[in-house]
Amino acid sequence: MKKNVQAILYGWITVFSLLLFISFTLALLLRFTKMGEGMLDWTTLGAGILSLFIGGFIAGVKGEDKGWMLGGMTAIGFTLFVLLYQYLGYQVGFSGAQLLTHGGFLLASLVGGMIGVNIKTSTT
Repeated sequence: MKKNVQAILYGWITVFSLLLFISFTLALLLRFTKMGEGMLDWTTLGAGILSLFIGGFIAGVKGEDKGWMLGGMTAIGFTLFVLLYQYLGYQVGFSGAQLLTHGGFLLASLVGGMIGVNIKTSTT
């Protein structure tokens, strides 16, 4: 049980670290290049999916068992954090588009967790 909690924490730290780095990079690109805000929607969606896939992957590698559960908990924790931030900070709930987006995040993290467990078990 303790190993699973640690694995999920590693996944969350990975997701938030990647998103922080990507946000900083995108801010610099917006400031110093001709990149428009219209391209930002698709870029942030891809960055989120990639970050949650990698976070689920790291959770699966660290947990070594039940990768789908570890990846799912990583995504659910991230979604819960975003929902609480949005609701408590701005008094706004999730829209339908956000539910679809976070469903894609969940799927990416589930797949990442399953691959992470299988990569870890095949190398030992």
